[in-house]
Amino acid sequence: MFYTKTGYEQLDEKIAKTKEKKEQLLKVLVFPEIPLHNNAVELAARAKVRKRDMSLQTITEDGTKANDTFMTIVQTAKKPGVSAYKYVIE
Repeated sequence: MFYTKTGYEQLDEKIAKTKEKKEQLLKVLVFPEIPLHNNAVELAARAKVRKRDMSLQTITEDGTKANDTFMTIVQTAKKPGVSAYKYVIE
């Protein structure tokens, strides 16, 4: 794929740009634990929205703050692979 010439200038440019990123794109084959994306912020937001939808919102502003704090702790602990429970206990 990286050496294909199509005769379509824009497509050939895209293929050339992809070829420049070949090593980076294929790292996942050597290190399968690498996520196929790089958007940790979006994942954190998605987790918060999922939790909010499941619990049908919070009733008070204090409840919202507590929920936000808890989700921040859980997501922060998740990044280096630490148990959120152990993180809070310690």
